[in-house]
Amino acid sequence: MAKKIEEALSLEEALIKLEETVNKLQQEEVSLEESFQLYQQGMDYVKVCSQTIDQVEKKVLLLNQEGNLEEL
Repeated sequence: MAKKIEEALSLEEALIKLEETVNKLQQEEVSLEESFQLYQQGMDYVKVCSQTIDQVEKKVLLLNQEGNLEEL
């Protein structure tokens, strides 16, 4: 499921979906079974966010003392 989510969502969209999932989990009327499903869905969104952030971090360039750019 995470691969399908990853292909379809940007980081911002995944963060919004994660927040919505957390809000649903905090509702009292959520059944135990639904809570497990929401938790798994939330973890998929966390994974997408983490992978996206990792990819961005690898692309960040630093300017070293000699004025050259090098990857972080």
